[in-house]
Amino acid sequence: MEHQAFHPRAFIAPACVDEHGKFSGFVHSFETGSAVDGPGMRFVLFVSGCPFRCLYCHNPDTIKMHNGHLMSVDQVMAKMAEFASLLRFAGGLTISGGEPLMQAHFIKEIFYLAKHQLRLHTALDTQGFLAAHLDDAWFDDVDLVLLDIKHIDPEQHQRLTSQPLQPTLDFAQRLSAMGKKMWVRYVLLPGYTDGFEDVEKLAEWVALLHGVERVEVLPFHKMGEHKWAELGFKYHLKDVEPPSSELLRRVVAQFERRGLAAC
Repeated sequence: MEHQAFHPRAFIAPACVDEHGKFSGFVHSFETGSAVDGPGMRFVLFVSGCPFRCLYCHNPDTIKMHNGHLMSVDQVMAKMAEFASLLRFAGGLTISGGEPLMQAHFIKEIFYLAKHQLRLHTALDTQGFLAAHLDDAWFDDVDLVLLDIKHIDPEQHQRLTSQPLQPTLDFAQRLSAMGKKMWVRYVLLPGYTDGFEDVEKLAEWVALLHGVERVEVLPFHKMGEHKWAELGFKYHLKDVEPPSSELLRRVVAQFERRGLAAC
């Protein structure tokens, strides 16, 4: 999967409005009852489009925005409303991807209605690469940010994702200044993100942020490998195995030693 880096602004899609004047966007899929995408039981909306080309991506079919299904905000809300009474007390809405901020107008409208119409807890799963082009008010209806930090070393981050690290770090510091609650997510990929000193540096940096409620260390897996072949993409991690339980415990402990709740 060859790629070329672009300026982040180039990735934000213009507002898409249907014939009724309603915002629309490209949706990959829904998941109901997820227990791993924020607190409680979540309704997860996966949208299409992503500026990153992560080597370990398990949903490469979300990379191209127009591979998704075009849906209006009203259609998404109708689907969510089926579960709203349960979600209101047991969890909430999480919007993931792909990268949701590629469709910022569409996503903002859904968050607003989920918050004020359905009265749901809201969470955004993002790496923050595109956030600099959104004002602080955009995040008013986001209760929690699941912030994906892929690597703390700029060169290794570029190697792993095809994009620069600094926009993600800038976004994390901005969230910290805003007092926004965060869960930091870190994929543990043997040979790429498991270096002791790299983890130490990341843990030290994250510990300085305000609002970080937990750090989730996510073990690399190969459940999406078949999708790469189906899409005609070269998969570079065929010989990489998931991390051992010992390695996972070591990395979790490194975050914990910095006073962070980690799992």
